[in-house]
Amino acid sequence: MDTTGKIFITGSTGFIGSVLLEKLIQRGFSMRGLVRKMPETKQNVEYIIGDIADIESLRRGMEDCRYVFHLAAYAKNWSPNPKIYEQVNIEGTRNVFTVAKELGVERIVWTSTIVTLGPTPQGVLGDETMPRITEHYFTEYEQTKTIMEQESIRWIEEGLPLVIVNPTRVYGPGLFSESNSVSKLIDDFRRGRFPFLLNRGVNIGNYGFVNDIAEGHILAMEHGKIGERYILGGENVSLEKLFQTVDWVDGKKRFQWKIYWIIPMIVAYFFRCRAQYFGVYPPVTPGWVRTFLADWAFSCDKAKRELGYSPIPFEEGIRKTCQWLDTFQRNT
Repeated sequence: MDTTGKIFITGSTGFIGSVLLEKLIQRGFSMRGLVRKMPETKQNVEYIIGDIADIESLRRGMEDCRYVFHLAAYAKNWSPNPKIYEQVNIEGTRNVFTVAKELGVERIVWTSTIVTLGPTPQGVLGDETMPRITEHYFTEYEQTKTIMEQESIRWIEEGLPLVIVNPTRVYGPGLFSESNSVSKLIDDFRRGRFPFLLNRGVNIGNYGFVNDIAEGHILAMEHGKIGERYILGGENVSLEKLFQTVDWVDGKKRFQWKIYWIIPMIVAYFFRCRAQYFGVYPPVTPGWVRTFLADWAFSCDKAKRELGYSPIPFEEGIRKTCQWLDTFQRNT
């Protein structure tokens, strides 16, 4: 990718976006980021105040840019306004696509999500060609991202130079927020706050280290084929294996309580009712519990083969995450 081309990025202050931004700066790119409010100034970054609902701020951001990374999305557990998922994940993405096509950007990489592919049958390893095995959606986030990914086919047919990436469960150093929920889960487990193994810890998920995911975005911009999508992740492990790996890295043996699905569902319904009636933000909702009670086992072979994607081993990623958590805790 030619470093003389200016890059526009939405979601530049998010978990993946902030890591991606740093990597692009280090490569010598001139960056322009869309933000709601001005963050700390970074070298080689021009910030545009606005959001993806504002067409004019998108035009200011993309003007004279060769490349666009679109990462902004609404992925939180809950919102007092359920329409926010559609407004951001569908209508906002349409705005980004509209302006990118209007201004003739050379290529756009859009960050979708693995959940658009749906859960995998037990014992099956999914890939980019796997059809959804259910028409049901666990969350509003999953539904709106899936709708927009299906709509993207039309945009590509009409000439939008779009490459799609589908990150799996992302973890690692960076923002310590809801968007980095796996790292927060690891931190809670290490502190003894979350010794629970949902559904006895048997369900499989694919876990991708954030630095690998960010690098995969750049590789998709450089080598991805227009109209294609690429799963960016790491290894497929159970929740029990995740916690066992944390114990192995720390050299400790922590208590793990295997619980059946009904208990976390009851708790999640309580949190959702409290949110609806009292406005208290829920740490988890029934939809996200159902998501973690399904298998999401996927292969990254297409990204490895076509992009040169090379994720680090799971144990190494967990070790780096635990080291970062130790430093983070000392500094807070």
